[in-house]
Amino acid sequence: MTKTILGLDKEKTNALVADLNTLLANFQLYYQNLRGLHWNIKGKNFFELHVKFEELYTDSQMKIDMIAERVLTLQGEPLHTFEDYIKVGSVPVGKSVSNDEEAVRLVVSSLTELLSIERNILEASDDANDEGTNSMMSDFIAEQEKTIWMLNAWLN
Repeated sequence: MTKTILGLDKEKTNALVADLNTLLANFQLYYQNLRGLHWNIKGKNFFELHVKFEELYTDSQMKIDMIAERVLTLQGEPLHTFEDYIKVGSVPVGKSVSNDEEAVRLVVSSLTELLSIERNILEASDDANDEGTNSMMSDFIAEQEKTIWMLNAWLN
């Protein structure tokens, strides 16, 4: 078994880099959705949601940087073009969404997709004995589960 400079199995680490790049691409699409929602939201919930979407995209921006830096730590190259993001992404894209409930549903469905990717990475990073990636995914998952709960409470 060939090891990385971090002492991890090289083959498993390369697979993790690919998975993290998939997550990175999806977070970039999610981030752009949030920017669009922030700019285009209308209606009686404008002030509340305008602020919430800014909070979420600011958080996403930090997570995007963390994911890219983890890819680099694992000796990979982070995806960095919109062409790659669109090709790899599976998060639903929201175009011209201005309705409050439609916007919140888009965020929930996006987070649900991100959670699915993160859970796969969590399992793979556990198998690879990659505690750094494992810890990051655990933190992301716990936070996003709470956000989904709160947004679903708002919808109901």
